[in-house]
Amino acid sequence: MAQWRPSWVSPARNPYIPLCQLIWARKRHAPGWQIDAQKPEGPRLRKDVQDRLRPLVDALHQADPIRAKLPASIEIFCVGGAVRDALLELPDSDRDYVVVGGTPEAMHNAGFTPVGQDFPVFLHPITHEEFALARTERKTASGYKGFSFQADPSVTLTQDLMRRDLTINAIALSREGNIIDPCGGLQDLEAHCLRHVGPAFSEDPVRLLRLARFAARWPHFSISESTLALCKEIVLRHEAQALVPERVWQEIAKGLMESQPSRMLDVLVTTGAWRVLAEKLPAPTASLQQQIDQAAKESVALECRFGLLMFNAGGDRLPLGLFKAPRACLELAELLQRQLSQPDHLDSLVSPKDINALAVLLEWLTRADVQRRPERFQQLLDCMRIMGVLSSQQINRLRAYAKHLCQETAHQQIAHAVRQAQQAGASVADAAHQARLDVLRSHPDLRFIP
Repeated sequence: MAQWRPSWVSPARNPYIPLCQLIWARKRHAPGWQIDAQKPEGPRLRKDVQDRLRPLVDALHQADPIRAKLPASIEIFCVGGAVRDALLELPDSDRDYVVVGGTPEAMHNAGFTPVGQDFPVFLHPITHEEFALARTERKTASGYKGFSFQADPSVTLTQDLMRRDLTINAIALSREGNIIDPCGGLQDLEAHCLRHVGPAFSEDPVRLLRLARFAARWPHFSISESTLALCKEIVLRHEAQALVPERVWQEIAKGLMESQPSRMLDVLVTTGAWRVLAEKLPAPTASLQQQIDQAAKESVALECRFGLLMFNAGGDRLPLGLFKAPRACLELAELLQRQLSQPDHLDSLVSPKDINALAVLLEWLTRADVQRRPERFQQLLDCMRIMGVLSSQQINRLRAYAKHLCQETAHQQIAHAVRQAQQAGASVADAAHQARLDVLRSHPDLRFIP
């Protein structure tokens, strides 16, 4: 009986597929690549691909007084995401460069600014693009920081590319416009497959998070079975436990902002990483995944997507400190839990029939801090609409009540009541509360309340 696997997991690659059957043909020992492997001219770039890569090639040729100071023996290649995204016809991403044959001294003398703490990375003083010396790495301890690096002029471009996480991120572009692809990234791009470069993938737990994020970015990409197996190995070896919450949040936040965040959650659950990273949270439900994908479809804010994710935990089990999320994300998640703690009251909240119900509505709006934080109130409404707890009509009513309460005339009316209370020596809090109730009652839909 065939073993079940999620639909986004690809079968193992057949290494014996003839090159003539590949749309993107790979050449391990020659720079560049060709579409038709039967042509005798050697590796060539198809014209439309050349056009996609032209801005990157032009950047490598651009007159640059800083790079001009580097020794002639140094070679610079554009690598990683910029090349990948150009081949996928995606908008320009940040350009990163690998420097082969260089030294820290040469980079410093040319005017580059060192920024790498663990290995030599330099910022161009004008463009602020990253230039990293070609390097190799070796595992020395557990966790994502347990690596030693070698960066010297003897490290080749191929060695640098072979240390990368995924084949599609291990493609380089030369000044001559040639593609250097020692890992088969072009083939995997065409096959829409996320595949690890080598077995060292399992040494760095961050790569599991990055894989999950890329899966969320490109829902039409499958994940190689062998890559998924290495991810499970990362979890079984307890490497994922070495990840610090700040690093986890960095990848989770990026994944939540991708086009289909549910795929990130799928990968984390399937590999067992979710159980380690979010031990206090239950596995994401199908309903939650649909809600988060809908939030992505509507391009709502990160705070809203995080609030939906954390609401899955249940009101009394919300571990807000689990992820080192920004304060705005945590506040909205907590507010969502509190505002929906009594979902049965929502109907009467939206359509109050008496003064007591009106007071509950005012308390609800006050707790949401609509007067000082209107953008957060809108995020709260977005969450409630996506969750289906309120209809669009009910959402519009709450928005209208909040807008009415935040008008300048309302502020003046409340301020006047406060001044009168101060002059009379009465309770300022009670006066402000009553004034807000009066403002709400003056809304056209609420004037019938005695």
